[in-house]
Amino acid sequence: MSEPMLEQTPACSNLSSLIIVLLKGVLYQENDVNLWADLLNLQAQVRDYIAVIGLELALDEAEGYAFLRAHSELKDDPASKLPRLVVRRQLSFSVSLLLALLRKKLAEFDASGGQDGNGMRLVLNRNDIIELIRVFLPSASNDAKLTDQIETHINKIVELGFLRKLKASNPSMPAAFEVRRIIKAFVDAQWLAEFDAQLDAYQIHLTATQEEDE
Repeated sequence: MSEPMLEQTPACSNLSSLIIVLLKGVLYQENDVNLWADLLNLQAQVRDYIAVIGLELALDEAEGYAFLRAHSELKDDPASKLPRLVVRRQLSFSVSLLLALLRKKLAEFDASGGQDGNGMRLVLNRNDIIELIRVFLPSASNDAKLTDQIETHINKIVELGFLRKLKASNPSMPAAFEVRRIIKAFVDAQWLAEFDAQLDAYQIHLTATQEEDE
């Protein structure tokens, strides 16, 4: 005898879809308006469900993104026996530096009114990003090699989801990237201030080293 089929209500189906999408990565309002509306309506159920597996919902309605992260009360608790679902990634100094510089650029963009022909989106081309970080890296005799290294860092940040490569309207122009606003959730004002202090110390050390080499 076949097992009875359980009827799934629309709300239950929407909740399942939401959980699956969030477990896969970031949900952006601009990418799926209907699913975003479901999230706003069902966020209490989403929070209850994911709390069972040690996760919490990070939701920013103003910026239009949501994602799952380890629950703040459990992630630093050595007594917690739950395996980690959200993997921590160790980033190199150069990638961390570029993330901080992009976050700072976004803060400046917002402070200036956030209008540059792309609406509220901060769009930088490949050369803009290279120049952002070049001054903080040791000078290299092989400029092409340094550029290749920076492009590797850019690709890593695209992979992490903090930059989105835009379709080129003109193939002869440098590639353009949108700085995703989710970067604000990972690089907050306090972290940025602490990093600025470290960056000042690093720049002094870098300048001194270069002067010694000369």
